[in-house]
Amino acid sequence: MSFRSFIKDKILLTVLIIFAIATIEIFLIPYKFTLFIKLYIPIAILFMYFIGIVAEYFNKRNFYNNILGILNQLDEKYLITEIIKTPDFAEGKILKEILEDIDKSMIENVNKYKYMRRRL
Repeated sequence: MSFRSFIKDKILLTVLIIFAIATIEIFLIPYKFTLFIKLYIPIAILFMYFIGIVAEYFNKRNFYNNILGILNQLDEKYLITEIIKTPDFAEGKILKEILEDIDKSMIENVNKYKYMRRRL
């Protein structure tokens, strides 16, 4: 996962944050706040936003790079769900659940044919 592609996914959120900051600044115009306060508010909001974005990126990047690394080392790729840890973010948890369901379905399908042959 590249940082550029991750940021592209966050464009809408970034636009909304900038719109919110502009709205706050517009509402501050009639009040006699110092220039420091009027600059501090948007800078603080953007700084915290970007810290959150960078932290989220590294968390997801580490998880997906870990999955890809493990997958490349495995001969039997279907065992990936047994090896990876459950991530602490929602998308990763959903992905792991999907992979577990796929594995379960594959095992059931293999067992169906396996036991069908024994009966014949």
